[in-house]
Amino acid sequence: MRTVILILLINLASNAWANNVVTGSAGSTLEGKVVSEFDSPWAMSFIDSENLLVTTKAGKLWLVNTSGEQSLVSGVPKVFAGGQGGLGDVVVHPNYARNKLVYISYINSDNAGKTRYASVLRGTLGRSDQPHLKNIETIWKQTPARSGNGHFSHRIAFGLDGTQHVGKIFITSGDRQEQNPAQKWDMALGKIIRLNDDGTIPRDNPFQDKGDLAKTFWSLGHRNALGIAFAKNGKLWAHEMGPRHGDEFNLIVAGENYGWPIVSEGNHYSGAEIPMHKTRPEFMAPKLYWVPTVAPSGLIFYEGQEFSEWNGNAFIGGLKSKALVRIGFNNEKPFEAERFSWSQRVREVEMGQDGAIWVLEDGPSGRLIKFTKPNA
Repeated sequence: MRTVILILLINLASNAWANNVVTGSAGSTLEGKVVSEFDSPWAMSFIDSENLLVTTKAGKLWLVNTSGEQSLVSGVPKVFAGGQGGLGDVVVHPNYARNKLVYISYINSDNAGKTRYASVLRGTLGRSDQPHLKNIETIWKQTPARSGNGHFSHRIAFGLDGTQHVGKIFITSGDRQEQNPAQKWDMALGKIIRLNDDGTIPRDNPFQDKGDLAKTFWSLGHRNALGIAFAKNGKLWAHEMGPRHGDEFNLIVAGENYGWPIVSEGNHYSGAEIPMHKTRPEFMAPKLYWVPTVAPSGLIFYEGQEFSEWNGNAFIGGLKSKALVRIGFNNEKPFEAERFSWSQRVREVEMGQDGAIWVLEDGPSGRLIKFTKPNA
């Protein structure tokens, strides 16, 4: 029997919202409706206009409808949750309506958790009776496995139809808090990975003479990228956490080195200074950076009718900054346009098929919130 849990709507006003409306720093307004609540949610992806998938860090995958009803999806593999890692991203294939393929990232281990690595699997979503994943296959493993529970990154984005990236999948792979692997060719840490959607390696990846592992790399010199997305014009963007401040918003270009840990716009937590990008022009500098930190997580480029004036803008969730951050572009140069804050850490942001903006809050009582325009 399909297990359905109906989550009661939560009174927004009790959480310092005024009439369910959040006013941004530039005066724009969003009206929020709490749809559901989860224990430490991490990512979400719409599968159609009425349903979405939500991951929670401990290892549960939920099928959720836009009324807030939750159904647990079976078939998810064992997840080694802890620290910054657990069940991570969930993204549906661009042709999901036809092939029902779902891609999930999660933390795995081959030695009972002594060392850990991110994996990406794909499977088909069955929805007869209880929803379940089937035909599961692993298409990528983060190499090498390391001890510790930090900087897995493991965000996923698909290339756009009509571009050279159609049928390609991009995966962010963090430096695992070890810094130097981001510059090493024999370690897939601190990189952005590009694969075919079945896990095979595209022949047009940029690093063809740096060893077999490097053939999977699209770019290097990254720290901890918790957001990656394509703009409508086909350009790929990713943001990443700086060390102590200096969070970056990067235009991702094939074959480029983004400099970590040699350069950064922030400094080490010890206070030790790191040279800035401008001191080493051979490294790709961020197009936008933040001091102090916003701690970005989640990334979309907005294209919808609900907020058509923001078409082409990017939205990121802010953890430390406790905000939803809107990024505008001036002659293709990004700038922070506005922050919407309601004193909660924002883990994830997505756009519904009707153009509404959906967010997941971080933490043990993380709410799923739908934002629309306030009624006139």
